[in-house]
Amino acid sequence: MKSEKISEAVVRRLPVYLRYLNDLHKREVSTVSSQELGLKLDLNPAQIRKDLAYFGDFGRKGIGYDVSYLIEKIRHILNLDQQINAVLVGTGNLGQALSNYNFYLRENIKIIAVFDANPKKTGKQISTLIVQPMEEISETIKKHNIRIGIITVPDVEAQNVADQLIEAGIEAILNFAPVILKAPANIRIHAADFTTDLLSLAYYLDNGKDDSADDGELEDK
Repeated sequence: MKSEKISEAVVRRLPVYLRYLNDLHKREVSTVSSQELGLKLDLNPAQIRKDLAYFGDFGRKGIGYDVSYLIEKIRHILNLDQQINAVLVGTGNLGQALSNYNFYLRENIKIIAVFDANPKKTGKQISTLIVQPMEEISETIKKHNIRIGIITVPDVEAQNVADQLIEAGIEAILNFAPVILKAPANIRIHAADFTTDLLSLAYYLDNGKDDSADDGELEDK
């Protein structure tokens, strides 16, 4: 792997590559070229080659990429060759949906505990998990080496939940609450903001029809 800093744009594209490669593997396709990947994923083949080259020389000239080998390498890059435990806080409609979806995940990131501050919800079962009270969150995180926290609580409660997760040892947070969280520099936070995505998507209904052609060609944002 190159010593230079890998941009977030590159990291976010790796799961996209992995998803399509897994589909190829299921169809028993053994090799794929960057041109084929680019055509299917609507990306510049040169961008794909550049992304993968940050982590090693995986392709063979005139042949392309061995699908099984590249799946193995990308899974290793994303730390998916080990189980990564996650915890979810907030069992409203979104939290329940994510907990149920967890059962079908094929990758090695698993929600193994769910929490809610509402005593009427604790003790109830969601999929294979029992909703636990917030008082047990620190002990559970430490006991099961949970590294990722998922926040699906109202915005007014999100920062307090984030603080509890970080104090308990969480290393990264996926935040669904519509609020910007404050955290130490060593804690990685990704925001999943449906409202922002919808509002920005609306812009393209009548504007910038050709703007997408300029995004992510060879420039890493």
